[in-house]
Amino acid sequence: MGDIAGKRVLVREDLNVPMEGDRVTDDTRLRATLATVTELADRGAIVLVLAHFGRPKGPSADLSLSRVTDAYEHVLGRPVDFIDWQGDAAAVTILRPGSIAVLENTRFFGGEETNDSAVVARFAALGDLYVNDAFSAAHRAHASTEGLAHALPSFAGRAMEAELDALEKALGNPEHPVAAVVGGAKVSSKLEVLTHLVDKVDHLIIGGGMANTFLAARGVDVGKSLCEHDLLATVEGIFTAAERANCTIHLPYDVVVSQQFAANPPSLRICNVHEVAANEMILDIGPAATEALADVLKNCRTLVWNGPLGAFETPPFEAATVALARTAAALTQDGSLVSVAGGGDTVAALNQAGVVDDFTFVSTAGGAFLEWMEGKQLPGVAALRR
Repeated sequence: MGDIAGKRVLVREDLNVPMEGDRVTDDTRLRATLATVTELADRGAIVLVLAHFGRPKGPSADLSLSRVTDAYEHVLGRPVDFIDWQGDAAAVTILRPGSIAVLENTRFFGGEETNDSAVVARFAALGDLYVNDAFSAAHRAHASTEGLAHALPSFAGRAMEAELDALEKALGNPEHPVAAVVGGAKVSSKLEVLTHLVDKVDHLIIGGGMANTFLAARGVDVGKSLCEHDLLATVEGIFTAAERANCTIHLPYDVVVSQQFAANPPSLRICNVHEVAANEMILDIGPAATEALADVLKNCRTLVWNGPLGAFETPPFEAATVALARTAAALTQDGSLVSVAGGGDTVAALNQAGVVDDFTFVSTAGGAFLEWMEGKQLPGVAALRR
């Protein structure tokens, strides 16, 4: 990047944080920008932060990034200007080297999401260089995530760099054996992930409601558990593909069941998968299966994790997810496992287990992480590589 003192650098970040009233309730995404934004400012650049906020249908006070500026100032520990520039490039000329400014919500511009060349040109007129530091938005071919990379000299930010390095270690060029934990409610939402992973990993651990559909495809009566009975033939195809690729699919052989889905229900019991009654539902993996999965991880060198093993938000159905996450964290800390996890539910589950900081890398990207697990090319990343 060379000498950037006095240069205006457009930095695409993800400031799409959850809020209650005027309070940011989770500043994880703000903190993720620290390395890039402070390094550029310390090197004398004029840092212009581009970001989206929510899904506006046009300019709206509720979705203005001005609402985030105070919290962002607090996280960065230095002043942050907010500029409602309305497409006027002159608005940024007052900024001095080393200053940081957040520009108004990119989605207030009609052509942002269609990657309109006129909007790209308006953004590009503001800066001399472009840095994409928002992996979580890299699966969108928008003006601020893809178009700008063609209009200005372009670079990856520190957070983007760390994310891509971690993902390369996890699936691009991993150390084998590789295990993947894939959980969640429905097979239909993770079909492309599963199909891609059977050719990439040695062990595929299926959890959540998805495991019920896999069990049903193996002839297990899952009672009134969440199950996509119309996908049994599709799941058989995944079993066949896994066998061909020498990938072992792991399903639970003991489960936690209840007659109703509620916190600490009186009908709670642990049983073999073949003993689920017609009026019961599977809500978590059992302790014996969890222990067996821990043994699988102890023999692996790499782990990719997306989705919980049970209905983790409702006690006590978080037990298997928490126990296996703690095993993975301990192995990572011992230096025997590279562990990469991502997706909203996954991050929440790892937080619940208290191990987010003990994994090799935890991605806060939702859709982008999932599309990466599906083996798709992400437009924002591809544009930088070009």
